[in-house]
Amino acid sequence: MIIKNTKIFIYLIILHLLITTTSNALVVFPITFWGYKLTWAAFVFPLVVVATDLTVRLLGKKIAQKTITYTYPLAIIFSILVVFIEKDSLNIAIRVGFASATSYALGIVIDIFAFQQIRNNYKAWWIAPSLSTVISNFIDTYTFFFTAFYNSKDIFMSENWTEIAFNQTIIKIFIGILFFLPVYGFLLKIILKFYNKN
Repeated sequence: MIIKNTKIFIYLIILHLLITTTSNALVVFPITFWGYKLTWAAFVFPLVVVATDLTVRLLGKKIAQKTITYTYPLAIIFSILVVFIEKDSLNIAIRVGFASATSYALGIVIDIFAFQQIRNNYKAWWIAPSLSTVISNFIDTYTFFFTAFYNSKDIFMSENWTEIAFNQTIIKIFIGILFFLPVYGFLLKIILKFYNKN
C-alpha cells in the first residue's frame, strides 16, 4: 500500500536524519559490552531498518529514492558538525560524516531494490525487514567502519575497527530483531489503520 502524503515524506526524512545524526554522535564513543568492543551507536542505528522499510512500504520505491536524495547531503553536514564538536578534529568529522551517509545510502538502496520483491510477493510484514536487518547491517556496518576509521587519526578506532565492526553488526542484528522489529510491526499497523479510516 502506497500512501500519498507530503507530511509523511517530511516526517520520514526527519526521522532518517535524527537516527543517522544520533548514531554518528555516539559512534565515536567506544564501550566494552560483556567484554566486547562496541560503540554506543549499535543501540540506535537498527532503527534505520524500521525507517527505511516503512518508507518503501508506505510511500513506494520512487519516494524512497527521493528520501535518499534529500537526506544524504543533510546527513553528511549534520554528522560532520556533530562529530567535529565532540572530537574537535575536522579530519575525523569529515570521514565519519561521509562514511555514515555512504553506508546509510547503500543500506537504503539495498533495501529498496533487494527487498522490494519480497514485500510485493509475501503478505507477512516481518519477512522483508527481518532479512534487511541481517543483510543490510553486515554491509552498511563494514562499509561505515572501513570508510570512517581505516588508517584514521583516531588511533583507538583505527586499531580496533574490524573487531568493533563485527561486534557492532551482531549486536545491531540482535537488537533489531528482538526490539525494533516489533516496533516496526506496531508502527505499520497504527499508520495503516489511521489512513484506512481517512
